[in-house]
Amino acid sequence: MDFRKGSRREDPDINLIPFIDVLLVILIFLMVTTTYSKFTALQITLPTADAEKAMEQPAEINVAVDAQGRYALDNRQVAARDAAALADELRSAVGSRGKDPVVIINADAMAAHQSVINVLEAARLAGLDKVTFAAQTSGKK
Repeated sequence: MDFRKGSRREDPDINLIPFIDVLLVILIFLMVTTTYSKFTALQITLPTADAEKAMEQPAEINVAVDAQGRYALDNRQVAARDAAALADELRSAVGSRGKDPVVIINADAMAAHQSVINVLEAARLAGLDKVTFAAQTSGKK
């Protein structure tokens, strides 16, 4: 029973208002949750130094530690195995060098950590506060 014989059927319309409302909510959500980070680094100019190089090199004590934990002071192997004995060797090496030498630790890459810590402890016991580590540069860049 069609009572509308004379009238035309209307085509259904798509209502875009709810679709636009949902898109606006998603847009606001994305704007709030997005973090904006700058990937530019600071543009700085480092100062230059016109000072001459130091004429006098500081006194150095080279301590080598091999992979087996043996020590050598200035290319002379010592029998010390603990920090106290090594501190005595460092004190005797300081006497010929003058005042406040730098202890340079040349440790093998496979040397035990305890062997290197023993050298640091010996330097502390001997009263030497300037300690540095020697490293070689790798061929890769």
